[in-house]
Amino acid sequence: MFKPSSYRSILVSISISVLIFIFGLFSALVQKYYSTGVYPYISSSLRFISAIFPFAIGDIVYAVLIGFVLYKIIRFIKKRKTLKREHRIIVPVQILNFFLILYIIFKLVWGLNYSRPSISEELGIGNEKYTVKELVLLGDYFAKKTNDLKFKQTKASAYSIKDLETNSAKAYTLMEKKNPLFSYPNPCLKSVLIPWIVSKVGIEGYYAPLSGEANMNMNLPEFVKPYVSCHEIAHQLGIAYEDEANLLGYLTASNSSDVNYKYSANYEMLRYILFEIRMKSPEDYKRLHDTLSPSVLADFKTEKEFWRKYNGEMFAYMDAAFDRFLKLNNQKKGIDSYQDIVIWLWNIHKDELKVKG
Repeated sequence: MFKPSSYRSILVSISISVLIFIFGLFSALVQKYYSTGVYPYISSSLRFISAIFPFAIGDIVYAVLIGFVLYKIIRFIKKRKTLKREHRIIVPVQILNFFLILYIIFKLVWGLNYSRPSISEELGIGNEKYTVKELVLLGDYFAKKTNDLKFKQTKASAYSIKDLETNSAKAYTLMEKKNPLFSYPNPCLKSVLIPWIVSKVGIEGYYAPLSGEANMNMNLPEFVKPYVSCHEIAHQLGIAYEDEANLLGYLTASNSSDVNYKYSANYEMLRYILFEIRMKSPEDYKRLHDTLSPSVLADFKTEKEFWRKYNGEMFAYMDAAFDRFLKLNNQKKGIDSYQDIVIWLWNIHKDELKVKG
């Protein structure tokens, strides 16, 4: 039989979880009362506390949580034969309750942002889809801009995590003058504790909701870091989806006064655009690729070699799988695929591109 305390605890956890789930179904309410209501205060407070520590406390918190769960599961398996019948029921219920509590905390400190309306609406960016011709026009624009920025780029020394935190916070402050959505009090950017493991699994950075930290893989090539830092800060501001964080990261870094940030943002967006063009029009992909300056191509090579160094077998497999995908489908399936970030880039720049076109 359940102990009364165990019964009450699981009942409360289930009830709160259900209420949070139902609340998440109403995006307008989430936006008003959570994403632009209480969340900015929660996020700012977490960053203020986390910034006290010079290391990524989120990594430690997650390691402890995972260790605790594994310990409980192993302990239960070892002792299950000696446990009384009621304990065999109570222990799994306690584990379930533990995960429900984690779900509630996750949703309250960040996860409800998944239910907010698309950030593109708040920024007034349309969702008009592009034709292949328009996509190639966008590719030409970014190829030229990336080449120009690379020519202007100053050779920066290696970024420290503090450099990135300071410079990225300045970039967000500039954007805040245009839209309060970019407000970023109490900056908190951390280096991951074990960058080798993070590199091995192909991660550039991640957000730790329980600690409010934006975490950077500091093994990355230097020219990638400015954009990645702005992307991870976007998650801190309540931008949950990756494409939306890409959008905020691009707008912030590309409007920075630092040419290294501008280049990093445009370089990253060019990668997304070229990927789309490669699926939809391989001939234009080759032509655009050939217009890139040797310095930009060198950066592409550097980044490719970086990832191959850590997960070479998987990298080679993905390359082969993508080539096979193009051949099998004769690029037809790719015609109907869209990346949200590329759609938004088209809608941001389409007026000037149409005039030039």
